[in-house]
Amino acid sequence: MRTLHGDGQSDIVGGLYRYAQIVPAPGGHGILGIIQIGEPNIAHSLAYIWFLVEAILLLITIPLGGLWFGNRALAPAHLAFKQQKDFIANASHELRTPLALLRANAEALLRGRERMSADDVELLEDIVADAAHMGTLANTMLLLTRIDTGQLHLEQEILDIGDLATGVLHRAHSLADQMHITLEAKNIQSTLVLGDHVTLEQLILILLDNSIKYNLPDGHIMVNTYTDKELVHLEISDTGIGITSEHLPHLGQRFYRVDKARSREVDGSGLGLSIAKNIAAAHHGSLTIMSKPGQGTTVLLSFPILRSRT
Repeated sequence: MRTLHGDGQSDIVGGLYRYAQIVPAPGGHGILGIIQIGEPNIAHSLAYIWFLVEAILLLITIPLGGLWFGNRALAPAHLAFKQQKDFIANASHELRTPLALLRANAEALLRGRERMSADDVELLEDIVADAAHMGTLANTMLLLTRIDTGQLHLEQEILDIGDLATGVLHRAHSLADQMHITLEAKNIQSTLVLGDHVTLEQLILILLDNSIKYNLPDGHIMVNTYTDKELVHLEISDTGIGITSEHLPHLGQRFYRVDKARSREVDGSGLGLSIAKNIAAAHHGSLTIMSKPGQGTTVLLSFPILRSRT
């Protein structure tokens, strides 16, 4: 219709160039018709292809470029983080020996306490306690650094989770008696797992130690094991002070303490649960904490069961 009102019309549709022209009748009387021709628009097609190529190149180069620039920008931070880890590991390792000697010397002096004044005895006892605390903290920091750097060596032994739990319960009885806490083993089943005896024992001891420290006078702790499909569970429930819900997601973060004042009283550093979670993860297990204020806390350890091949 546009062509009927003009001498000729052209347009571009997609990659096609179109042209329409009126064909007049002989003698100039009327119009015979309209001829329309079309041919590929090479320039338009090339531009379209080039646009696609540019778009693909941008999709590839922008993320790669961002990754490259991001790595360059973060390189100093990665270096500083590595140097910090190395420093913590080296400092922790170097501090263990002098702290052990300091504690041993103070304990040796205390053997002659009957010849000392009461003030000197109290001072030496404080030195022994502080040296023991700092030694434990140095060992803990060294362990966490080894976990972070993948240098923690784990033996692969066939272990009975029931025997592990029973052994740790026996070791924890003296501390529980001092705090007037009752320990009870219920339904301890013999179930095999694959793991490192030392670190798994340390993991269970950390959890029992927390249940004792944050329990109430004349409280109670129940240890239970059971299996569920492909997992073995070790459950530790106490009648302690409990934990409010807003703190539960943060448990296991390093140096995080729910009650800082109470943690100082019971010699807590906020690293125990972090170590426990890392040890559980290193054994392809999990650690879940459920708690309510005034109703105690339940900690659930879960590990894959070692099945015998037949």
